[in-house]
Amino acid sequence: MHKDVGEILFNPADIQTRIDELGADITAAYKDKNPILIAVLKGSFMFMADLTRALDFPCQIEFLGVSSYGNQTSSTGAVKITRDLGCDIEGRHVIVVEDILDSGLTLNYLTGYLQGHKPASIEICTLLDKPERRKADVFPKYKGFTIPDAFVVGYGLDFAERYRNLPYIGILKPEVYS
Repeated sequence: MHKDVGEILFNPADIQTRIDELGADITAAYKDKNPILIAVLKGSFMFMADLTRALDFPCQIEFLGVSSYGNQTSSTGAVKITRDLGCDIEGRHVIVVEDILDSGLTLNYLTGYLQGHKPASIEICTLLDKPERRKADVFPKYKGFTIPDAFVVGYGLDFAERYRNLPYIGILKPEVYS
């Protein structure tokens, strides 16, 4: 697997340091608001686990399964809910936890979908932000790193269900997916 990665962008220590900083920021803003964190599966599962450990307040977590990539390297824009919410979010402060924000099409769809459930507020926390690819007006309140327009894998991010288990985030060599 490692031979398929051309460059490591963030090693495990870089990732954990930034998550600890995000945890402190979210704790300061939400400590007394009883938020619910909603992880967008599958890619954000590692980030969600580490982020919740970095929060200094009890929090409820939920998972929302979506598919918009398939075996492609960019979102098709057609979002399919593969696992719906298992709880009521009406009147709750919601933090959507995502692995990567690139085109914004998926998160634009999801925030609209979640608004229909009448939460008190919705904010986005993304580990990676790729603003060069943005097609929808979606802006995260909390972001880990801004990255270049490259296809990244590791730390939960995949290509065709591979590379999620890499402990770092790296750029996948183009010959692997082209």
